[in-house]
Order: sequence, then structure tokens, then C-alpha cells
Amino acid sequence: MLNELGKQAYSALRHNRRRSLLTMLGMAWGIATVVLLLAYGSGFERGLMIAFETFGGNFIAIFPGRTSLQAGGSKAGTEVKLSVQDLDYLRTEVPFIKRLSPEVNKQSLVAYGTRSASYDVRGTYASYQKIRHVDVAEGSFFGEQEDFTHSRVAVLGYDVKKKLFSGQNAIGENVRIEGVTYVVVGILKHMISNGDDNMNAMIYVPFSAMSVLKNTYYLDAITIEYEGEHEKVAKAIRDSMAYHHSFNPKDMRAVFVFDTIADLGE
Repeated sequence: MLNELGKQAYSALRHNRRRSLLTMLGMAWGIATVVLLLAYGSGFERGLMIAFETFGGNFIAIFPGRTSLQAGGSKAGTEVKLSVQDLDYLRTEVPFIKRLSPEVNKQSLVAYGTRSASYDVRGTYASYQKIRHVDVAEGSFFGEQEDFTHSRVAVLGYDVKKKLFSGQNAIGENVRIEGVTYVVVGILKHMISNGDDNMNAMIYVPFSAMSVLKNTYYLDAITIEYEGEHEKVAKAIRDSMAYHHSFNPKDMRAVFVFDTIADLGE
């Protein structure tokens, strides 16, 4: 329900003000906006269907938080950090995961020729495209091979391409991200703006190539596409993270398991 969506976002912002939680709020607002606007014109069910198509129907995002309950020898208020190790824990311990991807973000100066601007650069696996239903207008999203070989390639959001290249071709051109050269391989279709998760103003690079710009051991988020009942998957995720990060699995603020699309569909 929309009321539950608001509670999740408010709780996230109140207890953890890091940028990853602002991204969560942006996602929540984007989903709610799509559903409400389309419900006005063509009914709530139609709004839900398009929201599923836009954001991914079986999509869960995990964000780091801060404990609110004491667990063992750990006091409340302890920061929980997601890391690359958690990817392996989730793969082996959580059933019904179809795909998953880490997310590491950095606000960076991006330049092409004499033009430059500051944009959010996001390092992910190639699987992120299918998890988040990211549509490409020109070229292609990067693949597993580019991630494996640490290829410095980039996929530009719609607004990024418009600002840096205007009407010029961008595919195959070099952009400089914090002074590091990346080859443009794809341009995203224009998408519904989601506040701090605005894909139009985002640049995507392979997770391995993100390490040139930022330490990628600690993660800003983990995105998951799953099969089966979302309640069981969400519980398994929380149980796994609680065990490895030593927090009470009933502590909803230690990590935020964000599955709003499924909640809205109920």
C-alpha cells in the first residue's frame, strides 16, 4: 500500500541520512507517482502493471542501515555496512534469487571535449540491466565480458548524452570521468524521473571498472531479481544479513529490504 511505502521511506531517512537512503526515497516516490498518475487515467491495476514494467516486478533492493535493537554484545545504533562478501552469502543462502547486482555510486565530474558536468556514476554488474528493466536507445548495455575484463566502458543516461553531446553521436566516443577515460557503448531511453534515483542523469559502468573511481568493497546497495513469494525471499535476505552482520533479524532498520512493488500489488 502507498501508506506502507511512505513509512518505509520516512524510517530510512530518519535513521540513516546517507545518500543510498535518499536513493531509496527517490525510488519510492517514482513508483508511487507512476501508480497514482496512471490510476487517475486508467485505473489502479493499469498503474501497477506499468510500474511493474518500469521498475521490475520481482525486484528487491537492500540498503545498509543502523541497528535500533541490541543484539548479543552489540548495542543499538551500530552502523551496518554491506560488502562484496554479502553477494556470496545471498547467492548461497537465499532461495529463488534469479539475478543480483551490487551498486556503488559516486558523484563525479564528467567531461567530453570542452563540456563538463557533475553526474552520478554507478558501478554495477551487467545483470543490473535486466533486474531494473533498463532500456537502451542506442548501442548496448555492457555485458559480463566487459565486467570480467575490467573494461572502461560507460552507458549514459538520456540527459547526460543530451548535455555533453547535444545532437552528436556519442557511441564509440571517449568521456572522462574524474580524468579517467571511458568509451561510451550505450545511451539509455528517457525514463520516468525517480528523484535521487534518476536514471536519465546517471552513468553506468562495469562494477570492476568502478574501482578506478572508488573503493568498491563496501556497497551502497544490492539489487535482486527473484522468483517465488516475495515475503519468503525478503525474510531469507534479512535472516542472512542478520546472521553475518550480528543484528537482530527483527530489526527493520539494520538493513532496509525494499520490496515496494510487491507491497503495492497486495
